[in-house]
Amino acid sequence: MKQVALTFHMLLALPLSPLEVRADDGHGAEKLGVTIKELVNSTKEWDGQSLPSYPAGLPEIKVLRIKIPAGVTLPWHFHPVINAAVILKGRLELYSKDGMTKAFGPGEALIEVVNTVHAGKAVGSEDVELSVFYAGSQGQPTTVLSK
Repeated sequence: MKQVALTFHMLLALPLSPLEVRADDGHGAEKLGVTIKELVNSTKEWDGQSLPSYPAGLPEIKVLRIKIPAGVTLPWHFHPVINAAVILKGRLELYSKDGMTKAFGPGEALIEVVNTVHAGKAVGSEDVELSVFYAGSQGQPTTVLSK
């Protein structure tokens, strides 16, 4: 009986408002001027396909800052791991072998295609700078060249 009373007491102590139980992406620092802008949040890749499951094994996160000179086209390649990017400067056009094309500019974020051969080009007169965040497994490559 004591256990039932203790369980009931614990349940009464839980907050009932959904606002009280949500995670705080602002780290509780809104009063200090901290602001957050969500750039991308999706279960889909930029081509509309669903993201795959994460690979098995020891997780490994890699963050790269990449600069692509204006006019340069990247070779055909694919990513065997989930990754996302934020365009810091310039305009990046991505395209797949099936003809799909999508462009991203400064401040835009994208969830990259996984295991899908694609290429990209720095369009316009400005170099493209982007930060890419890879979530894979230890020892797994993040990019593989293709034909």
